[in-house]
Amino acid sequence: MSPPLHERLMELAISRGFLLPSAEIYQAPGGFYDYGPAGAAIKRHIQERWRQLFITEPGFLEIESCTVLPQPVLVASGHVEHFADPVCECTKCKQRFRADHLLEQKTMQSWAGKQPVELNEGLLANQIKCPACKGDLGVVGWANLMFPTSIGAGGDNPAYLRPETAQGIFLDFKRLFVQQGSKLPLAVGQIGRSYRNEVSPRQGLIRQREFTQMELEYFFNPAQDKMDGFEKIKGETVRILPPADGDTPLAEQDIRLADALQQGYFPNEILAYMIHLEDRLYASLGIPKNKYRFRVMPRDELPHYSKGNVDLEVQTSYGWIETSGIAYRTDFDLSQHAKHSKKDMNVTVVAESAAASEPGKPAPAPPTTRLVPHVVEPSMGVDRTFWCVLESAYRPAGEGKEWEWFAFPPAVAPYVAGVFPLMRKDGLEEIAQELLTALRAAGLEVYYASSGSIGKRYARADEIGVPYGITIDYETKEKANEPGGPTVTVRFRDDGAQERVKISEVPVLLAKWAKAGKVRKG
Repeated sequence: MSPPLHERLMELAISRGFLLPSAEIYQAPGGFYDYGPAGAAIKRHIQERWRQLFITEPGFLEIESCTVLPQPVLVASGHVEHFADPVCECTKCKQRFRADHLLEQKTMQSWAGKQPVELNEGLLANQIKCPACKGDLGVVGWANLMFPTSIGAGGDNPAYLRPETAQGIFLDFKRLFVQQGSKLPLAVGQIGRSYRNEVSPRQGLIRQREFTQMELEYFFNPAQDKMDGFEKIKGETVRILPPADGDTPLAEQDIRLADALQQGYFPNEILAYMIHLEDRLYASLGIPKNKYRFRVMPRDELPHYSKGNVDLEVQTSYGWIETSGIAYRTDFDLSQHAKHSKKDMNVTVVAESAAASEPGKPAPAPPTTRLVPHVVEPSMGVDRTFWCVLESAYRPAGEGKEWEWFAFPPAVAPYVAGVFPLMRKDGLEEIAQELLTALRAAGLEVYYASSGSIGKRYARADEIGVPYGITIDYETKEKANEPGGPTVTVRFRDDGAQERVKISEVPVLLAKWAKAGKVRKG
């Protein structure tokens, strides 16, 4: 019997250099993974694509904030009191487990969000024992998920590794607002590491103790919640999962952004626009549109400060997993920091319209308003997205090739091409090295391989999803002095077809094909 797809994929990810178990030789605890050469490149390309869509194209700001936060910051944000998971401890072996996970494994139903009393009742009703030693489980309680540390040698200034990147943006908001001309809206994003001391990390990259987030905080005047550019994309269609109608679950539906907004699925144009950007991102990463959806969170699941949450969920071999959350957080975070820090987080903004001036008289000063901005926050997990890209690109043996391979879009692939001299003699290797240097100078990420048969080198390139293979052969050398210069063979990954091109044109052609997503000759 074949292993589940996620188990096979994890084996391939480790053997092919996408992932490396962190501190493996010391039998380190779970929930930590390093990225190998191929994986680090793919992860970087995912981040670059997010940056292009969420920062560069709209002209938003990007910062990099500290990963260690003083305790008062996380008291204000609510993490010290509320950032916890329901945990039970075995009375015999003293191991600790997520109570909701134990119940989900036994009942095949979700127990997310249940209170300890409900979870205790569920454990008893389902006669669940310790998975390790079959001992009795103790009472369910809360376990805070943050990694504690301290600032300074004395250890008397408690702090935590940040559980999310967002708080750094909120802390920097007031200074950024002034630096950028004291105007709203103001959008600030960052990509960075976050830490959550999971009780029982599971499912590989899906639940880790150290991970990377891509987050954007869009600050705006709640009286002016329109979004520049929405008119141009309001007719775009996305797949949503509406909240249940009473006890009746609703089916997924493809709906225009404007219609979803009109029907109340999205609270404002800003959140709808962020959904459009995430839809563009996932489509460009090669994840089929029928494999992901935007789940509209029902009102009874919303945090008390939220006026609307939408989760991006992807169908994987683990089931449906949440990879991103878009939240309308109102003014909760800034107001909490104002309350706890005793610093004013109000800003002064010009009203949307001002009275016209009378002929011959100077224009009146525009009216101003004092307010604490509201925030829409798209927050995406890079590592979960990486796994979804990996699953979407995986092709088993028999699907076009005799080996397992990955059909990454060129924009995501670890390398755009491999450079292969047919032989390591007769000057072919020197020509290949010259081409390699030219490609890298042109800003293309390529790699070099000269050992093994050319067929095996093509196969190894397929195994990590490289779109193009460039072979320098004897014809390249023999026709070096002919008009137009020497040529090389370019092999396309998806169909294995080959094309002879001038060596001088290779950098331009590769860049052109990669941008167009061309991975087959036809």
